[in-house]
Amino acid sequence: MHNNQNLEQTSHILHLVLPKMSELAIPVTPENYAIWFDYFAETNLNLKRAIDGLIANDVKFTPEVNLGLYNRFIEERSPEIIENVQIETQILINSLVHKIEQLGEGTANFSGNLSEFNQKLQSNPNSDELTLLVMSIAAEVEQVIASNRHMSESLVSLSDEIANLKSEMDNLSKVAMTDELTSLNNRRAYELFAAEQMTKFTDTQTVCSLLMIDIDNFKQFNETFGHLIGDKVLAYVALAMKHTVKGDDLVARYGGEEFVVMLPNAKLADAVNVAEKIRERISLKQLSIGKEKKQNLGHITVSIGVATIQTGDDADTLLARADEQLYVAKRAGKNCVKYA
Repeated sequence: MHNNQNLEQTSHILHLVLPKMSELAIPVTPENYAIWFDYFAETNLNLKRAIDGLIANDVKFTPEVNLGLYNRFIEERSPEIIENVQIETQILINSLVHKIEQLGEGTANFSGNLSEFNQKLQSNPNSDELTLLVMSIAAEVEQVIASNRHMSESLVSLSDEIANLKSEMDNLSKVAMTDELTSLNNRRAYELFAAEQMTKFTDTQTVCSLLMIDIDNFKQFNETFGHLIGDKVLAYVALAMKHTVKGDDLVARYGGEEFVVMLPNAKLADAVNVAEKIRERISLKQLSIGKEKKQNLGHITVSIGVATIQTGDDADTLLARADEQLYVAKRAGKNCVKYA
């Protein structure tokens, strides 16, 4: 009974968290999700009082406010939250196993009773005994039908709960792999993808290439126009790369003004071609800002280093060689592609 209560409570909380975050325009990050899961679970009364106070005073949930809540009330409890999700998932699994076992037991009992009825039938029963036997078989069949109908309804309900939990976990997983500013994959997503490609190369010698991309003179944009304009430059470069790189290729923000593009099945010449397309697309447009687009930032350019996987490489050595070529491109005057 305790498990069922936990399951129902968790399901109820999962259905409250995202709508509330959407209502308050709070980005769905793992950290923000942890805050609001705790809020609706009412397991952290200090957190609940703090949020209720913010809502009562019409305080906006800015990134700074969200970070403050996380640092103050959640950060030290993150392992506990993860453990709770694992526990609730295990409860779902145990419940499913139990229901399947019940279904098996009911079928086995029915089969055993039919064998017993058959033995009685072979003993030439009189009419009263035969009537009783038929009534017993009918009652047994009705019981199995009713039991299986209830079991089917239970399994459908449980399946819905599992689907809901999976959807929530998929969403959290996606958020954990996404850069909030650019909506590209983040460094963690890149590192996992790179590890897969290294394994594939070891197992099947499947080639892959890596582009290391850095926005030219980015610090100058920040110092001259401010960080908000710097963010717009990052978003513009990210969008240009999204429109250029397709299919199974991975585009990620590595950190700051640096990006990586990993190209499975791409040899060096193919990777250089992709790099040139990215460089050209970014440099063609002049970026203007302001309400009337009167403030012109000029042409945004990038420098790109390219490396292709070699025998003995791991993710770090491949990245180091691409990074080395990136700095060759910087020293060559920027806005160019270099490779070795």
